[in-house]
Amino acid sequence: MTIYLIVVCRKCGGYLLAVEHQKTRTCPYCGSKVFLSISEKVASAETAEKASELLRKYKENAAGKRKTRLQKPI
Repeated sequence: MTIYLIVVCRKCGGYLLAVEHQKTRTCPYCGSKVFLSISEKVASAETAEKASELLRKYKENAAGKRKTRLQKPI
């Protein structure tokens, strides 16, 4: 059975999807090499569809937090 992981890029903090048996991924946001063995794993799923849904939610939450920080008065 294939397990899909959602991991965090250590360089830019972006969320990306990986398959459990992979050793590395290239971050689609900053281009850095992400070593899955040392990356923060925030979620896992048994299907690609569920993993994509989780990834979308993590990205939406991160975007909402950035937007809130930008709106705070200095």
